[in-house]
Amino acid sequence: MDAPESGPPPLLTEPEDGVPFVIDTERGLQRCAEALAEGTGPVAVDAERASGFRYGQRAFLVQLKREGSGIWLIDPEPFTTLAPVQEALQDVEWILHAATQDLPCLAELGMHPHRLFDTELAARLSGLPRVSLGAVVESLLEVRLAKEHSAADWSKRPLPQDWLRYAALDVDLLIPLRQRLLDLLEEQGKLDWAQEEFEHLRTHRPVTMPRSERWRKASGVNKLKSPRKLAVLRELWAARESMAESKDVSPGHILPDSALVAAADAMPRTVPQLLGVRGFHGRAAKREAPKWLRAIESGSRDEDLPPAHRRAAGPPPPRAWKDRNPLAFRRYRTARDWLTHHADELDLMPETLLTPAVLKQLCWTPPEVIDLDGVSAALRELGAREWQIAQCAAIVTVAMLDPEPLDAF
Repeated sequence: MDAPESGPPPLLTEPEDGVPFVIDTERGLQRCAEALAEGTGPVAVDAERASGFRYGQRAFLVQLKREGSGIWLIDPEPFTTLAPVQEALQDVEWILHAATQDLPCLAELGMHPHRLFDTELAARLSGLPRVSLGAVVESLLEVRLAKEHSAADWSKRPLPQDWLRYAALDVDLLIPLRQRLLDLLEEQGKLDWAQEEFEHLRTHRPVTMPRSERWRKASGVNKLKSPRKLAVLRELWAARESMAESKDVSPGHILPDSALVAAADAMPRTVPQLLGVRGFHGRAAKREAPKWLRAIESGSRDEDLPPAHRRAAGPPPPRAWKDRNPLAFRRYRTARDWLTHHADELDLMPETLLTPAVLKQLCWTPPEVIDLDGVSAALRELGAREWQIAQCAAIVTVAMLDPEPLDAF
């Protein structure tokens, strides 16, 4: 007789010790800091934002858990800083899942980890097929987490009890999850790799597009072919940013990108013409019509016209290399294919083994001397970690010295 199929893991609905009250007073914050300082081991940290509802990416709830201290939920809005918590956690390792999402908003509150363990990154290095928090918890701890409030408006006050329960659960299992991932990384001989990645993540500050250029990220911007229309879009974008910041709402709640692009394309001159543009409807659009028209007028007169395309910092897309630089194309495709095979052997995703942007830059602009030392130095300069250099430099060197022929691709 076949064994009965096991059902899904049990759904975790509430932390073992219940859901704590939200801290929103100086006295409560001090009590929280004292309790965390008395705890032991690493601290689990998470933050909830109101993306799509409020302007910017600030935190509207901070969750922490440490052995011996329990779970703490902090409303950051009444405070200018969470410095007491930061001081209480000096030299304590932080556990976060997908830390790049939360570190910037925590930094705005004066919170910076001295050591870091990212459970998402650890899951990637461990070769787990799915790395969301729910998937990793289900795989390694054999329980399920409900995720129905991940896109909620966390600026809402008071926060509903079921939202707080969800937020508390997000840190409740991070400590045992870290231990399972730590064991897995040690078994696979990847713990040193993970520690390098965690430190890079903790200290690295990624290059971001200047605020003055963010209008180029508007969905549909490629529909605008003339520099004049791009100048109009730039002014409309700036006007929307100003309104959104002053009202503390998401820019998309003011007007969608598609409306800005449509207005830049049509360049209306009057209120009736503006209100006839797709996306400019309702009382709010009519009330703000003079501001939009001023932005359009400013863009139509601007003498500083933007170029049709922002000059890319890196090489062109590899699909253009075959004709423009066949040798670079052969080197890139050979190295990429060999690294993909090596990543499979290590049970890694290729992009975890070596960032595609690094490989593209290296093949497009190779070192003056192509040997193991030259390639290693170039990889290091491009931001590759030492474990990545140890795993990839020899493969890339051989691929660049003896690439597959063009007809192999």
